[in-house]
Parts: sequence; structure tokens; C-alpha cells
Amino acid sequence: MTDLQTRLFAEQDLSYRAFNSRLLPTVNPETVIGVRTPRLRAIAKEIAGSPQAAVFLAELPHRYYEENNLHAFLIERIGDYNATVAELDRFLPYVDNWGTCDSMSPKCFRRHRSELRREIDRWLASPHVYAVRFAIRMLMNEFLDDEFSPDDLARLAAIQTEEYYIRMMVAWYFATALAKRYQAILPYLRENRLDPVVKAMAIRKARESFRISQEQKDELLRIARDS
Repeated sequence: MTDLQTRLFAEQDLSYRAFNSRLLPTVNPETVIGVRTPRLRAIAKEIAGSPQAAVFLAELPHRYYEENNLHAFLIERIGDYNATVAELDRFLPYVDNWGTCDSMSPKCFRRHRSELRREIDRWLASPHVYAVRFAIRMLMNEFLDDEFSPDDLARLAAIQTEEYYIRMMVAWYFATALAKRYQAILPYLRENRLDPVVKAMAIRKARESFRISQEQKDELLRIARDS
């Protein structure tokens, strides 16, 4: 094993491995070591910017789920925007699960939102499921507040796919948008502009949110029942 693999196995928690494996149906359980996220983030913080990290980032594909997550956490710590995008372009085709995909939130994106939209366009057109999911998540994370555009709603509503993890991400986007821009989202639900499966997922997720008022939850339930 490499030095990093040895270190990851030294952090192994077998009960957590069993628990986490059940949450990752697209991941071979034999490739799950069982390392908790805070420990992975601590390792990423320790080695970020080092020659060891550079060698590790160059070694794709990885064998273990935790190696992929460590890779994601190292990308988060890259300060340069262009370097971050380059590393994501290398890494996203190898991402094979929602856990790794959803763990990445590069901090430098907040300073480069205009450029980020161009990358999101590319990732949305990717043939790789988790590149598309990542793009939708970045729209949700970075563009539902001051940088919001109604065009984002239309383009995500237009996505036609049978891929569960893309559908779920679109639903998560619309559920989050309901908490922030409720009136802008209602027409997409009332007028059935969303895939029926996505619509049902979005309403269910929104009704579980503490950021949605009870009055709004009741209205969403009526919309779901009228569908």
C-alpha cells in the first residue's frame, strides 16, 4: 500500500464502514475503508500543498472510496480558481457516487462566480452522471442568492434523464430554491413544468425542511395531491 493508504487504514472504524457502505449503493463495499469525514478533512488540511498531495492528486483512478473523498477535500483547498477547475476536470469523470460528489465545495468559487457559470455549462453537458450532479449542486450553492437567474430554473426543469442521482439533485435544487425564492418556484410545481418524479421528490424534501413555513408546507401538499 501507499503511505496514504496505510494511514487511512490506521483510521479505520469497522462499524462506520458497515454503516457507510449501506448508504453508497453504487460503491463496492470492498473499496470502503471506514474513515470518518472529520479525519479525512484533517488529513487534507495537513498535507494540502505538499509534494505528497501533488503526487496523490496525479494518481487517478484511486482504489478506495476514502481516497476519492480525500482527493475532493484537497481540491477544496486549492486557492487558485483555474487550478481548481483543472483538477475538477481531471477528477469528476472518476467520481462514482453521491457521497464524494456532494462533499466538494471549492471555496474559491465564491470569488469567481461569473467564470464559474461557464464551467457549470460544460459540466451540465457532460456524459458523466456525477459531473452533471456536481454542476447542479454548484448552481444551488452559489447562485440562489444575489447571483440568482430565473433562467437556471428553466434549464434544470428541462433536464430529461432516468438517472436517479441527477433527478434527486434537481429535486434538491428546487426544494432549496423553495426555501429562498418560494414564489418564483411555485409555477414550476403548479403548472407541472418538472418531471413528475422530480416534482414529487422536491415537494417531499421541501416539506421536511425547517426553512419552509407550515403554511407553505400545506400549500405544497395540496399541489402534490392535485398532480
